[in-house]
Amino acid sequence: MTISPPYRADIVGSFLRPTVLHDARHNHAAGDLSTHALRAVEDDAIEALIRAQADAGLTVATDGEFRRSWWHFDYFGLLNGVEVVELDHGIQFQGVQTKPRGIEISGPISFPSDHPFLAHFRALRDLLARTTGAVPKFTIPAPTVLDFRLEPGHLAAPYEHRDDIVDDLVQAYRDALAAFYAEGARYLQFDDTAWAYLCSEAELAKARDRGIETDAIAERYAGILNRILEGKPDDLVVTTHVCRGNFRSTWISSGGYEPVAEQLLANTAYDGYFLEYDNDRSGGFEPLRFLPEGNKTVVLGLITTKNGDLESVDAVKARIDETAAFASLGQLALSPQCGFASTEEGNTLTEAEQWAKVREVVAIAADVWR
Repeated sequence: MTISPPYRADIVGSFLRPTVLHDARHNHAAGDLSTHALRAVEDDAIEALIRAQADAGLTVATDGEFRRSWWHFDYFGLLNGVEVVELDHGIQFQGVQTKPRGIEISGPISFPSDHPFLAHFRALRDLLARTTGAVPKFTIPAPTVLDFRLEPGHLAAPYEHRDDIVDDLVQAYRDALAAFYAEGARYLQFDDTAWAYLCSEAELAKARDRGIETDAIAERYAGILNRILEGKPDDLVVTTHVCRGNFRSTWISSGGYEPVAEQLLANTAYDGYFLEYDNDRSGGFEPLRFLPEGNKTVVLGLITTKNGDLESVDAVKARIDETAAFASLGQLALSPQCGFASTEEGNTLTEAEQWAKVREVVAIAADVWR
């Protein structure tokens, strides 16, 4: 294993919600279960998840995002000045659409000192301290997602233009990093769909229709992220997962990483990059040539979470071997391609299949990085 994250065998973050948790959230929404009782069910489910992650051989553990409905809206909607609102459309995936939700800026953006995700991290931290002792990993959506998904007309004073939110958004994320660090977080991940959309001409066209200036947008996003990450403590590892869409085993974006690779890998201050490489839509490994020598790590998402079919071990190892022409093996690691449940609905595979995938990641990583 690497001494610090990302680890040779790692995970993106979310896991399938167990039936007991689905039922509890349904009953809570219907008014038949108290918030306190729901928290107790979540705590029990997360403790079981933590033990399952350790049993699968992982050094790291997440809370599976079990306290969330969405990977992004739950966090954004709890920032000051940001509201989750109902739209006349959802996010369109291949053959299916999400619930019709979106982001609205209602006032000055800032990170509240009592943001509920801080309590979520504390609960994970404390559960791990008294159970498996694994390293806690915590995920939040990247600021670029908020910018990219902002619909026209959804800005309020003091902002008149999309660019007007940048300074406050940067400060909100700097404050978030400081708050999580103060609670003991040393491994955070920014989940990000925006970079993948920048690899897709279809998604770029949709962005322009939303009023986004797409010329030099990769440079703009690298600048925003670097302003957030500059000055972070040396022992705080911040990675990103570049996601091509993950809802009920469907997807959104296609296109290799070439259009953004230099800005993303060489010019942003992330410590690691979880990149999806589970199918032809993700392109080849050539963009990895932009990974600078040093401490940065690319985590290869070669094990799909879209279905329960277990990958061929030899085929995965062969693909890792293919990267040798573009990146050092010492700067690579392995993980599932995405989370197993970016929203509470989850992907179309069983829990048994999910854990078989995780165990395969661990076994392959142990063999490749002896």
